[in-house]
Amino acid sequence: MINDDPTVSNPDFYHTLWENDLVRVLEYNDTPGQNTTPHNHPNSVMVTLSEFSRRLSSGEREFNVHLESGKAVWLPAQRHSGENTGDTPTHTILIELKCAAAGQASPTALGPE
Repeated sequence: MINDDPTVSNPDFYHTLWENDLVRVLEYNDTPGQNTTPHNHPNSVMVTLSEFSRRLSSGEREFNVHLESGKAVWLPAQRHSGENTGDTPTHTILIELKCAAAGQASPTALGPE
């Protein structure tokens, strides 16, 4: 069975910084052209530490995003894979919610809101 936790399915990119019963804090790093395999995220807050461009994919759907450094955005629960489509590394912090606040992935959720 495939583990859809990004720290297991994509350990070169995702690292756990801290965790308790209510939240898990992940750090994400990649470089231009790198891709992740499909994985799941619960409801999360993403804090951008670098400016970056990415393409998120889920099934036949794609979402292109460009975010400036120093932004905080909501990432609803979702399953996706990603590709760094820009010319800068991606560096973010994800604060993943747990328990009931984690939510359920929606088939329409893709990318930050």
